[in-house]
Amino acid sequence: MPSEMLIKVFSYLDAASLLAVGCVNRHFYHLANDNGIWLKIYSSCFQPKKTIWKMKSEQTETVSLGCAALHEREPGYWKKEYIFKQIAVVKSRVMQLVKPVDPYTGLPCKNKEAMKASGLSWIIVLKDKIGKEHVMEEANLSFKDTSVTILWHSTDWPCLDILSTLKLFGVIPLLPDQSRAGSKNGPRHRSLIAEYRLANLTEKSVEVGADKLVRLVYLNSGLVVGLWKVKNEIAFVMTSLHYHQLFERSTLGSATVKYALPPHKPLLDDVDPEYGLHDYSLHLDMHGRSCTYLCGTFKSLFCRKDDIADEYLKLTAVSLKDNTKHLPLIGTPGLSWETDVFKGNVKDCYVMDVTLLDEIGKPFWCFSAPVCMDLSSKASGLYDYMGHIYTTDYADSEGKVYVELVWLEETKEYFIVNLVLYLSTKKVNDWFGTNY
Repeated sequence: MPSEMLIKVFSYLDAASLLAVGCVNRHFYHLANDNGIWLKIYSSCFQPKKTIWKMKSEQTETVSLGCAALHEREPGYWKKEYIFKQIAVVKSRVMQLVKPVDPYTGLPCKNKEAMKASGLSWIIVLKDKIGKEHVMEEANLSFKDTSVTILWHSTDWPCLDILSTLKLFGVIPLLPDQSRAGSKNGPRHRSLIAEYRLANLTEKSVEVGADKLVRLVYLNSGLVVGLWKVKNEIAFVMTSLHYHQLFERSTLGSATVKYALPPHKPLLDDVDPEYGLHDYSLHLDMHGRSCTYLCGTFKSLFCRKDDIADEYLKLTAVSLKDNTKHLPLIGTPGLSWETDVFKGNVKDCYVMDVTLLDEIGKPFWCFSAPVCMDLSSKASGLYDYMGHIYTTDYADSEGKVYVELVWLEETKEYFIVNLVLYLSTKKVNDWFGTNY
């Protein structure tokens, strides 16, 4: 077919379809870059700049302006202009949404609305040992105050034995019209968030819980793989992502390289270093994806220099000795899951969202991760609480969290009687330029 006829056909396509056609072959790529087509698309979406009209009629001048715009620009110029303008419009809209900050969490108030406006979603890509990729896109999202939990389930998972890696990507459409239509065929940008090795998964990973049908294997960075007990194959994949810098991690990386945080300049700490940390705030969420068991804020946390031990600074949010601050959980902790056929709830497991703010209200340490409750062998030494003791431990490179709960058989509820955060001295020293 002659090029002129193909260009005529292409002129009836929308932007997403035109970009897709350009991927067919080199000839189609050059034709799909036609400035005449893209100038028409650009002008239909964005108001053209004002022009000083000369003595000729408006119709004649419009044609001459179009000709100048076409002939003076290299092929593909208006395509680039259109894409960059669309990205700028979406970015401006998202920035307006994320400006208001919640005083309790130090995070944007309208994260959910911002994600919807940008069309942001998340996918996992499973690669087998021969290099074939299996993309899982359809997911169930559960939004909380400080995190989003994502669950992928399918009846068509590849066999676990043939898999080598699992990658988690943030995906954002380049064109906002494509995002509103929910199309998966238009141009999208992938940003690598995490990569996991699946070789010897059951041997190297930690099992955080199980029910009659599945067992949960924790990799790291908040990701859990649910395995069928009978077949030892994948039932679902679940991850929990904290909102702190989630947009940057989900959009500013590439398909092969994760987003790197900008270099941090140590803040000048004008408080006497002998005093330690002071006036920190903790926002804690404990949930099971569908149910919330605790959502609370703890203010005025501090640590004196004498409390520093084993390269950790200790911040106590709930003390064993102060029963006025002991907190009940709403319901019985459990992590809910589902597939196309089955649903379940793994008891004594939940997702812990920690948002620690420094003395000026800026996020200092944030994470969202699945954790489990372990039955302790010791008996409760508290007069007010006589029952079984459960503990939850979490640790990463920046700190540790220890939670102690007591089960009251009479009222059928859990009480948090001890909640302590341990911050790495390296994290604090790097942040403030101190030398603890």
